[in-house]
Amino acid sequence: MRVNIEIDKDSGFCNGVVRAIRTAEQNLSNPGELYTLGAIVHNNSELDRLGKKGLKVIDLEQMSKLSDTTVLIRAHGEPPSTYELAKERNINLIDCTCPVVLQLQKKIADTSGQIVIFGKIGHAEVNGLVGRAEGRAVVVENLSQINKVDFSRPVNIFSQTTKDPDEFEQVCSKIREKMHDPAQLTVHNTICRQVAQRHSRLSAFARNHNVIIFVSGKDSSNGKVLYELCKQNNERSYNIQSLKEIDRSWFKPGDSIGVCGATSTPKWQLTSCARFLKISLKNYICSKFYSIIYGNYSRF
Repeated sequence: MRVNIEIDKDSGFCNGVVRAIRTAEQNLSNPGELYTLGAIVHNNSELDRLGKKGLKVIDLEQMSKLSDTTVLIRAHGEPPSTYELAKERNINLIDCTCPVVLQLQKKIADTSGQIVIFGKIGHAEVNGLVGRAEGRAVVVENLSQINKVDFSRPVNIFSQTTKDPDEFEQVCSKIREKMHDPAQLTVHNTICRQVAQRHSRLSAFARNHNVIIFVSGKDSSNGKVLYELCKQNNERSYNIQSLKEIDRSWFKPGDSIGVCGATSTPKWQLTSCARFLKISLKNYICSKFYSIIYGNYSRF
């Protein structure tokens, strides 16, 4: 059986994550401790790699007990309160907030009136956006939560940068239907262009293969969205975090296998997965072949 494996060329770190990791690696070569406020990327394999280089992940409570040190702000961004805390504790911040997120934060800060943010409640990026709204924002995760919105007042709706464009459009349409005056709904298209393009391309990639192996950390919000997208387009899609989760029963003779991942999945992990599949499946095929031969001989 021929093993045909393709890595999705559009999968892998987004530009914001690449920038944050590159900055972390550059600063890890300097003397002193380097902390990151929250996981720099939702991928355990990459966190282990950076951890071995000396990067230490902390939360806000741990940061409040530090002083005279350096903390990296990851691509997700942070609310103003984090910057105030750093100033109080004499902490040097290396700000790696993604430029797309920074632009979104500024838009929200400059917008008056009722603000609706379509995003995951508690997500680091969303927390930063809510902080910029200074108490004027409500967060809506899905259609079932749109009743949080005051439909009698003007609404400005923004999206977390990594959300599904189609789902955002559905939420906007439903809010527009319920508005007392639909003209008072202003939709700000704030989904990252790189992420938005990935949705349509990944859908096509999933349809073009028999089996999809989607590599992503279980805590990746973007990973959950993109895996569901794969599943919608190809029911034989499987989400793995490590190679040991791969089950050879997923594959059939002649399958075309696509390997892809989230914006938090490093290219090296996709390459390792493809290499593992190629070797593992070839060995499996060989063992099955010899088993059949020797099994037949044993009958005589």
